[in-house]
This record gives sequence, C-alpha cells and structure tokens, in this order.
Amino acid sequence: MARKAKVTRKTSETNITVSINLDGKGDYKIDTSVPFVDHMLNLMSKHGHFDLNVQAKGDIEIDYHHLMEDLGIVLGEAIKKALGQKMRIRRYGETMTPMDESLAQVILDLSGRPYLVYKVKSKSSLLIQNLGISLFEDFFRSISNSAGMNLHILLHYGRDPHHIIEAIFKGFGRALRTATEIHPHATGVPSTKGTL
Repeated sequence: MARKAKVTRKTSETNITVSINLDGKGDYKIDTSVPFVDHMLNLMSKHGHFDLNVQAKGDIEIDYHHLMEDLGIVLGEAIKKALGQKMRIRRYGETMTPMDESLAQVILDLSGRPYLVYKVKSKSSLLIQNLGISLFEDFFRSISNSAGMNLHILLHYGRDPHHIIEAIFKGFGRALRTATEIHPHATGVPSTKGTL
C-alpha cells in the first residue's frame, strides 16, 4: 500500500497544498514564492529520498510568519496522513549532518506526542533574503505539532546562517527517512502500548 498523502489548507492568509510520497525517490516540485525556502525543501526531499510537491502562497508582503507557520502545519499533516497506522516503521531517526563549517544533529520520534527542542544559537535578527532565521523554529514547531512528532534539533556549531539552516533541513530529511522506513523484522506498531 502506497504511503502517500495530499493536504490542502486555505485561510485568509495562506493557500498551501502539500503532496508527499514517503516511498519515493527524492523527486520534488516546490514553489513557495520564497526561493530560499524552496531550496531548503528541495534539499530535504532529495536527501530524505521522499517525493514532495509543495505549492504555497501567503501574505508575504506583510510578513513571512504566516507562510512559514502554515507550511509547517500542512507538511506535518501530510507526513502524519501518509504514515497511516505506522505499521512496522522504525519510528526513530537520528542524523549528524555537516555543511561546511556547520554541524547539525536532528533526532526524531514518530511517537504521536508533539514536542520540539530547538537549540540553534543564532541572532534572531539574522536575515536570509529578508526571511528571519528565527522563523525556521516556528516552521519545525508546526511540523512537530501537526505530525505528532518528538523533534530535537541541535546545532553543534556553525557560522553562516545559510549553512546552518541547510544542515538542519538535510538532516531532518535523512532522519525522517530513517524513522519512516519499514523495519524488515518488525510486526505491528513499534510500541509496547500497541498504538502510536
């Protein structure tokens, strides 16, 4: 059974559609109207080896916050929907990902219980193409909440904001791939409770 999902969210502030195939090849088609965000989602899909299609528009003439937050909500909902009952998945994923001078660690648990730990020391006033770097914490918090994911993102070190965020997105894609993989020896749901 294909582990695919498509989710649309339309509000007065944003209009977002996300399609994901967890068993894909890393193909992507991304248009969020923010080139840097497109680039990060491309990397996440490619390094996570899942297919991702994102079409998003938001009131970015006012601020990028609505788009970033809602994008995380819809992506998290798509991941949750594609996972279905989470039968035989590995559940946990962990990666260490370098990007030049930056090193990021991403650990996640598809537990059904949302929690975000985001330890990325950087000046909240830093901008990448007028996009506040602090908004990426909001993006990942939205994913964690809507996917029901325990997510820890730790920056060990880094200087360049682009490299820091790139290491995080590549690492998140790789960790998600590991966590969603079907375990060859598993049966049922990976929990002693019998449910996630």
